[in-house]
Amino acid sequence: MTADTVRICRLHARNDLRVETEPATAPGPGQIQVAIGAGGICGSDMHYYQEGGIGTIRVREPIILGHEAAGHVAALGEGVGGPAVGTLVAVNPSHPCGDCRFCREGLPNQCLNMTFLGSAMYLPHAQGLFRDRVNVGAAQCVPVPGNVTLAEAACAEPLAVCLHAARIAGELAGRRVLVTGAGPIGALCTAAAAEAGAAEIVVTDLQDAPLDVARRMGAHRTINVARDPGALDPWKAEKGQFDVVFECSAAAPAIAQAIDCLRPRGRLVQVGMGGPTSLPLNVLVGKEIALLGTFRFDAEFAEAVEMIGTRRIDVRPVVTGTWPLEDAAEAFEAAADRSRSVKVQLRFGE
Repeated sequence: MTADTVRICRLHARNDLRVETEPATAPGPGQIQVAIGAGGICGSDMHYYQEGGIGTIRVREPIILGHEAAGHVAALGEGVGGPAVGTLVAVNPSHPCGDCRFCREGLPNQCLNMTFLGSAMYLPHAQGLFRDRVNVGAAQCVPVPGNVTLAEAACAEPLAVCLHAARIAGELAGRRVLVTGAGPIGALCTAAAAEAGAAEIVVTDLQDAPLDVARRMGAHRTINVARDPGALDPWKAEKGQFDVVFECSAAAPAIAQAIDCLRPRGRLVQVGMGGPTSLPLNVLVGKEIALLGTFRFDAEFAEAVEMIGTRRIDVRPVVTGTWPLEDAAEAFEAAADRSRSVKVQLRFGE
């Protein structure tokens, strides 16, 4: 990288990830240039890399990946009064239009004209944040309070997803909560439930390493359901014991087991996203289970930044590996190995 170029992490096709350079540009009016310091590899990035898409969303042109990132303000565009150069900011990848039907109804995460950085949902694709420097709208840069690391600040986006899921779930104080799937989102849903005062939090997964992280994030009990498939049976008694499930795996067996463990009129918050999935509708209907989808976030991004900066939620246990940008392909391979990784991040800068 020189003063005239920036390095980028671009996906050209399935399993074709390249670190390239492109010309640097100055921030335009209303923009801030951020020198990215850390960026997390998300499940959607992994799906794009390994499968060429997510469900019906396909990568149809080269795309710069990444939507979980933080860095320091490098320059201010015309008309931008702050934050000051050098300020640590988390970059909000979400940019709703503000004018469509759903924005006007107070549902900006459902915006019909959404620009979400690093997303292949629309064509042309919205280029992402895995680059040394990026110019974004000033409103998308949220100053991080306190004295936390770049790695922590880069967890704001996934934590915002989980805070939105917790809001969808409703009251959690004193509730019994099950989290299925202990990847980054499962671990942060665990933290969100613990911060909200859940009385009991049980987390399941197929691997021990993410369950170890879940315990550090507030789980009262963790269960490796591959090794002990009957361990949830006590919570299935008397039509189910849990008030809320955060289903973070999108795996049909986990969803079915979650419904078995929910008490009548419990809430199944579906956080994990995948393709068509079978559901035990007879049990869902018979127990009057509320099935609730949750998608991205809105005001929760700023809340996540505040919680990270003050360490009301300590995200440090979630970050299990950091790789330099030039080793991006190796980082993606590490992120795919759930026996040793939860959140893998790329490190930027020289």
